[in-house]
Amino acid sequence: MGLGWPNIVSIARIAVVPFMVWLMVMPSEGAAWAATALFAAGAATDRLDGYLARRHGMVTPTGAWLDPLADKLFVITPIVVMVAQERFPWWAAAVIIVREGAVSMFRWRMDKRGLSLPASSAGKLKTVVQLVAIGAYLMPGIVGGLRLGLVVLAVAITVYSGVEYFVNGEKLEHLAKEEGAAT
Repeated sequence: MGLGWPNIVSIARIAVVPFMVWLMVMPSEGAAWAATALFAAGAATDRLDGYLARRHGMVTPTGAWLDPLADKLFVITPIVVMVAQERFPWWAAAVIIVREGAVSMFRWRMDKRGLSLPASSAGKLKTVVQLVAIGAYLMPGIVGGLRLGLVVLAVAITVYSGVEYFVNGEKLEHLAKEEGAAT
């Protein structure tokens, strides 16, 4: 199964999600701060699993699906909970969730064709801005204008990076077809 440190980090991030949700639904400011702290800790490890895997030559098929799963759960779950609590804009949640689902399906389709498209700078920035925006909505006492500004920025970068991913993926597929036809 390839259970090295990188996958343990991913599993730990997944394991934290139910506790974070439990804290999010508790009606106390202390629980909100604890949920924010768990989210911040998980967000801080977002790049750690991939770094460890590459650094120590521990890239595994398990890690290839486990890391993105942890990433998606860590972003989508708190958003869905906050939308249900009417604490996060539903339209922003819809854009983020649809983009993540569409890119995941496209990535799966590309993998089936033996093609891989690395994360772009915009995709990495998208993740950081989404995490900051979600953290701002989790954290008690952050003013609405700041939260809204962060979520609008996150949605804009989410859309841009999604379009960029599809455009670059289509170019890669086109090049692969040309190379296949040339041989």
